[in-house]
Amino acid sequence: MTQSFNYTILEEAISWIESGQQVALATVVQTWGSSPFQIGSKMIINEKGKFLGSVSGGCVETSVITECLELIKNKNSFKKIDFKVSNENAWDVGLACGGEMTVFIEQIN
Repeated sequence: MTQSFNYTILEEAISWIESGQQVALATVVQTWGSSPFQIGSKMIINEKGKFLGSVSGGCVETSVITECLELIKNKNSFKKIDFKVSNENAWDVGLACGGEMTVFIEQIN
């Protein structure tokens, strides 16, 4: 993920916050094996479900968006989400290829 792309994501987050929306930031903080995105990859999600950036793709990304919306709804500050091939839901979240990753989500304002 390039520095300028992360800057674009954060600029959009500021725009959403300034318009009164609640925003969550998701960041890949750990990977192992086959992982579609590197550590530091970012995505923002607003309370309406609109997002920019990417932390994975497919079902993993859908799960991250859902978790961010729950974080915002429940007014929680942060959460760490682990996606592991050993999880019984590995096929459901798209890590059946053998990779593992951890995503840190947090509300920003």
